[in-house]
Amino acid sequence: MLNKPRLLTPGPTPLPESVRLAMAVDMIHHRKPEFKKVMAEAQQNLRLLFGTNQPVLPLTSSGTGAMTAAICNLFSAGEKVLVIDGGSFAQRWAKIAYSHGLEVVLHHVDHGRAVVPAQVAEALKRNPDIKGVCVQLCETSTGVQHPVKELAAITSKTNALLLVDGISGVGICPCPMDQWGMDCLLTGSQKGLMLPPGLAFIALSERAWKKAEGIKNTNFYFNLPQEKANILKNQTSYTPAIGLLLGLNKSLELFFETGLDNVYRKQWALCSMARAGVGAMGLQLFAPDAPAWGVTSVLMPGGISSADVLREAAATYGVVMAAGQGDFTDRIIRIGHMGWVDWADLAAALHALFMSFAACGGYSGSRDYLEQALAAYWQALKSDYPV
Repeated sequence: MLNKPRLLTPGPTPLPESVRLAMAVDMIHHRKPEFKKVMAEAQQNLRLLFGTNQPVLPLTSSGTGAMTAAICNLFSAGEKVLVIDGGSFAQRWAKIAYSHGLEVVLHHVDHGRAVVPAQVAEALKRNPDIKGVCVQLCETSTGVQHPVKELAAITSKTNALLLVDGISGVGICPCPMDQWGMDCLLTGSQKGLMLPPGLAFIALSERAWKKAEGIKNTNFYFNLPQEKANILKNQTSYTPAIGLLLGLNKSLELFFETGLDNVYRKQWALCSMARAGVGAMGLQLFAPDAPAWGVTSVLMPGGISSADVLREAAATYGVVMAAGQGDFTDRIIRIGHMGWVDWADLAAALHALFMSFAACGGYSGSRDYLEQALAAYWQALKSDYPV
């Protein structure tokens, strides 16, 4: 293939060369001073990234492991939680809660739409015994960003803890945990953090830690109080993914060399670029009003298979994007533009989408889609991003 392969899925995402090289060094032992130094450096920068004074715990697992840890450590069987059900990953919150014996109240949100905070407030009034609200910062399956800041303002006035899945949000859009009042924020390594899959990270608020101290944890591996005690000694409870943690420190170094404000500005500009390009093609955005900063979902018109378009884009243009999930598997295309992705990568993805859609029998739309997309990018880069 003459084309440079480009990975523009909503995770895993491309890796900077310096991160790959950091993970290629000789192995170190996880109970020795050299590793403790690595963990101390990681902890300092993770707290800055999460916007919290609380410990940020690394877990050797996927992001689902962190979701499981949150449920098992913060709730006892029989307690009631509210799950904002707006996509496949919201439904994962519900499945984990059910498996832990919780009573789940589902608040359904149309796929492609963000939750309305006032409706969550009303649900909490109707169910004053709800102990937690589980939500995605970014619902990766649909490309929607939920108003977590507004939800935190509501839950902070109640006894309900706010658990936020930031797997496609942390390192991509602003989500300062302490400032906004989230009680649990978690993420995975393979998205905005520019690492391979295999690590998850979770932080709890002071009131969440107090709740966790009174819970009998039934999960041997995901024991957050035990992990907290170890991280305060720059250790982990069990053998960690040492290579990934070495890569993490290099990735976090890149974040803070660039500056978080500049990272967020670039991510918002990429989001604006993707949406402008898709609109210029005459295609419909699946999440028109609440865009995720790291993934743009495009609705395919009737008669056009997303699988066919994706196959053509990968085979002819070297661009790998993702299909939808669940009922939308063959109806939407998800373009990932998070982490180590720049405007040129996204321009290649938009061109691949345009040409592949036409090759599969779709209307080709406006030929100036790249011009409009790039104009939107540079304009957004010079403007304030929304918070």
